[in-house]
Amino acid sequence: MSKKPEQLKSEKLLKKICRKMGTTMRDHSLISEGDQVLVGLSGGKDSMILLEALAERKNAVPFEFNLMAAHVEAAGIGYEIDKEGLASFCARLGVPLHHLIIEPDIQKDPSKNICFICSWHRRKALFDLTRKLNCNKLALGHHRNDAIETLLMNMIYHGSISSLPYSLRMFEGRVHLIRPLMDLDERILEEYAGLNSLVKLEKSCPHEDRTRRENIAGLLKHVEELQGNGPYNIFKSMSKIFEEYLPLKD
Repeated sequence: MSKKPEQLKSEKLLKKICRKMGTTMRDHSLISEGDQVLVGLSGGKDSMILLEALAERKNAVPFEFNLMAAHVEAAGIGYEIDKEGLASFCARLGVPLHHLIIEPDIQKDPSKNICFICSWHRRKALFDLTRKLNCNKLALGHHRNDAIETLLMNMIYHGSISSLPYSLRMFEGRVHLIRPLMDLDERILEEYAGLNSLVKLEKSCPHEDRTRRENIAGLLKHVEELQGNGPYNIFKSMSKIFEEYLPLKD
């Protein structure tokens, strides 16, 4: 039985995603023999594609590493998740899923944004789980556009130059936070998600405020209109810094 055009296109896109991710993994030594890798599964397209691509890479690379996934659910703030959908997705990939439920105290410090508090507690729960499961790698689904947007947000709103590294050593080296999708443009991920109905499996939090990031995304679209390679050049500029031509403080 011949495959449908959509299926053939989906398979071709997945191969492209896996090849690009594989190059990133190799060039930045993100995963090695014997690694215990935990994927933070939010329920969005990026983390789901990351898990699927890592499951494919696990069968393709000439060494062994273990792969598992975790979703941290924040209770009591209007957040909902399709637990069955996540479980079914992981089961199809043959990846064990750990589902955690936390109750962040959003009233403890009124001066802090609710999203910041919730995100901090969810990330903390993931790091705690890496210790419990003896995982030395925590993989997140950030891609190139996330890195560019973060760079611009930090420059515009905080007056600093920083973004999302490929790998970050945490807790004196006990665990490394890795981002295998960092060299991928979000558009290829969106296209693959659309072909495979990888719609967001979580209901957006009523406290979620994406205004700043959406504004930056709009800015990047304008940059692309001015220069087609503009967003990529911004990403590339982070590895091509000429300090002697910057007004650095002594």
